[in-house]
Amino acid sequence: MTTSTAYAVHQTARPTGFPAASDFTLVRTPVPEPAPGTALVENLLLSVDPYHRGLMDGGEGGFELDTPLEGRSVGRVVASRDPGLSEGDLVFHRSGWRTHALVTLGVDGTRRLRGHQGVPLEAYLSILGGTGLTAYAALTRTAALREGEDLFVSAAAGGVGTATGHIARLLGARRIIGSAGSAAKVRRLTGALGFDAAFDYHDGPVGEQLAQAAPDGIDVYVDNVGGDHLEGAIDSLREYGRVAWVGAISMYNGDRSPAAPRNLFEVVHKSLRLEGVLVRNHTNLQDELEDFLVPHLRSGRVGTDTTVVQGIDHMTEAFLGMLRGDNLGKMLVRLTS
Repeated sequence: MTTSTAYAVHQTARPTGFPAASDFTLVRTPVPEPAPGTALVENLLLSVDPYHRGLMDGGEGGFELDTPLEGRSVGRVVASRDPGLSEGDLVFHRSGWRTHALVTLGVDGTRRLRGHQGVPLEAYLSILGGTGLTAYAALTRTAALREGEDLFVSAAAGGVGTATGHIARLLGARRIIGSAGSAAKVRRLTGALGFDAAFDYHDGPVGEQLAQAAPDGIDVYVDNVGGDHLEGAIDSLREYGRVAWVGAISMYNGDRSPAAPRNLFEVVHKSLRLEGVLVRNHTNLQDELEDFLVPHLRSGRVGTDTTVVQGIDHMTEAFLGMLRGDNLGKMLVRLTS
């Protein structure tokens, strides 16, 4: 790959159930020239996220076929006709899944990175990016976690899950419990990531395993899965407990309208609160998030927790691996060595 050639991943077919590699293709084009008011960015790191799966079904707001896909990215400005951006600037933007992009400062989330010394680039697409911002908003705004409270997070070894664990510990959570999809991930949660307890949801009913891990109940649940995890959490939540519902991995590749949890009336009986979390509603917290976390990233108390795949030609592989749960932490694709 040369600097005169750009590459982008296109979606060429609508997935039926779990996506296949044949639903995507890598397309080569000339590197675009910036028009007045735009800047050319060479992408350095690309993000793949669970929400991409829903957009691949099309419909309002979904991805169009045979066009470059979109996603969070960090890149460096290599040519600019945007007065707000200069050559060499590091920027966050949403024209990912490609090696080069034309962006405009302030449009579609494009912003210049603050470039904190001692903070690795991967942090800006993981714990300082959308995943970390989601976790921070879920804990500090939606669920309003208080010091000394007990937390359960599902898909705890993924990007949002690991960020939730780190941030909850810094906020003073008493016990942090996670679910994951393998014994290796459970060991990582209770070992390297400092969770107080964790379980593999394949080992038995989620509700029973959660009750064993948290016999006295929980105060807050950050939900990345839905389904039986939500039902189990409702059983374990104490009175006035809160659910911050971030995602529903269990529904992404199949039925989008499953039956409601059988214990849903417990929301009333226990005076629980369940609220969805959309990160786009919390972008005003970005500087607050960075001010909160950067000192801990520099000290090493908090890590970036990423799985990094090399090369645009492995973009689809990284995305499918993320959906299968192959990643520990946030799944990223690096485009430069």
